[in-house]
Amino acid sequence: MKGSLPARYGPWAVVAGASQGLGAAFAEDLARRGMNVVLVARRGQLLEEVAGRLRAAHKVDVRCVTLDLASADFTVKLADAVADIDLGIVIYNAARIPIGSFLDMDEDVLEQVERVNVRGPLLLARALLPAMRERGRGALVLVSSLAGMQGAPRFAAYSASKAFNTILAEALWAELRDHGIDVSVCCAGAMPTPGYLATTKKAAPGMLAPETAARQTLDALGEGPRFVPGLINRISAQLMGRFLTRKAAIRLIDSNTRHMS
Repeated sequence: MKGSLPARYGPWAVVAGASQGLGAAFAEDLARRGMNVVLVARRGQLLEEVAGRLRAAHKVDVRCVTLDLASADFTVKLADAVADIDLGIVIYNAARIPIGSFLDMDEDVLEQVERVNVRGPLLLARALLPAMRERGRGALVLVSSLAGMQGAPRFAAYSASKAFNTILAEALWAELRDHGIDVSVCCAGAMPTPGYLATTKKAAPGMLAPETAARQTLDALGEGPRFVPGLINRISAQLMGRFLTRKAAIRLIDSNTRHMS
């Protein structure tokens, strides 16, 4: 039987991209399970609001680290901020999600996608996992997306970056499992987060509350390298992967995202 998260992995967790949406939901669920939490994001005021709620509701220690995950030295600053704690879980949720025609996007927007969605998790894992390996325990969760399972028109850079996260997590799951480190990628579907609602008011099939997706993902830690929150989303992912050609899957996504142009 699984023990508590602090007993299995250690007393502290880092959540990168914790100011709202799924990141804040992960932080809330970790605190509910007795984990102390380091919250990381660009917007310090939002982090402090999340931290206040967690301290009041769950009586855990919370640290706020305000930094831009696109910056060149973010891993140095974050490593310094967690150097004195027994870090058990790392969750990378931050992402840039530009929407629209790829050829109409400015180069600086695409560079932000690369820095936050690709470079960020890659370097964060490299910076924080060695200490877990030395302790012989820990967990890493990278947040990907169902959009990363095939090309997603009007989300081309985002979907490609999420495919990167999925493959990275699967490889690290195999590399680190013998060192006591559980790695999982959360392939999340649509959720009514502030970012999603700013894009469209249209509800997507299988849409989950961020709190549900976070809880299910943490419940599944240690069960395998890839997890899709939500039964409908899991069925959809299976159908898309097994019964549709790549061409058909991409055309289906195309038809569902045309209203977001």
